Amino acid sequence: MGTNADNVTEVKGFLPRSIRYARDINEDFSEALASFYTAVWEDREDGLSMKEKHLLVFSIACSNNNSESAVKILERLKKFGATRTEITDCMMIAAWTGGIQNFTDFSRQVLEQMDKLEF
Repeated sequence: MGTNADNVTEVKGFLPRSIRYARDINEDFSEALASFYTAVWEDREDGLSMKEKHLLVFSIACSNNNSESAVKILERLKKFGATRTEITDCMMIAAWTGGIQNFTDFSRQVLEQMDKLEF
């Protein structure tokens, strides 16, 4: 893998499956997909911080009832200095946008991981 995949791994904390699968198909395709990730997660002047970007994707994962992703994102949020209050605000926004049933479904796993990570 090239530099783009390395950048993605640094930001995400792991190499996303989509890039690994793309690599199995074609190296250029894999690098193009990694380049897309790099562009999205690039730190831009006057743009969202890494913490803010991760809070957004955390909210979206929760809203979509994707507990597996939400739990993984918590590790990145810890790295980027998110607070428990910021995370619970995101959970409440997710309840608002995704519905109370999604909130009920994702909350147990997320709260358990938050305790493990000592938020």
